[in-house]
Amino acid sequence: MGPGEIEALFTRGDGQYLFARWGRPIVPVVFGVEDASLAVFKGAIEAVVTLAGHGMAETDPELGANLMLFCFRDWGELLEVKDLGRLVPELPALVAKLEAAGANQYRLFRFDAEGAIKAAFVFLRMDEGLAGMEAETLALAQAVGVVLLWSDRAFEGTSPLARVGSRVILRPEIGAVIRAGYDPVLPAVARDASHALRLAARVGRA
Repeated sequence: MGPGEIEALFTRGDGQYLFARWGRPIVPVVFGVEDASLAVFKGAIEAVVTLAGHGMAETDPELGANLMLFCFRDWGELLEVKDLGRLVPELPALVAKLEAAGANQYRLFRFDAEGAIKAAFVFLRMDEGLAGMEAETLALAQAVGVVLLWSDRAFEGTSPLARVGSRVILRPEIGAVIRAGYDPVLPAVARDASHALRLAARVGRA
């Protein structure tokens, strides 16, 4: 991928360039899935984190779990989750907004004082479209979606995944961007588009 393509992955709808990666080990927890699917989700998260060269942990000292993924049938169910309103104070307004929009998924991030990701919440309303997806595909897509702070327009019209025979894989060029984003030489947070040039240089070497 060229610098312009990479820049577009982190340029938001308002024209602002904003890159952020996790600043701490990721501790995932998944709610609302069967045991078989739970293993698939956690396996996909571990695979993407390993690709990034980042780490996972058993617990986060501040939050316990810092990557929470919820699967449910109706947005209103979120309002019944104990203590979720404490973690997401704007939850009632958010639920009303997502219900009105007919949305089936939403990601919400929290950041530390430097702007690196410290927590993420993934909400999946399992409508016909999401319920019809293979668990492996859905899990991998969500793992990719939270490993970096992508633009809200990053994957419009194109998926970060590709099908090879009967398998769904992460597109190699997106994997290269993820690896480059976690290069310890690069900052965890960047707001200048020149950062995309540094990513591109590392992607090119890869």
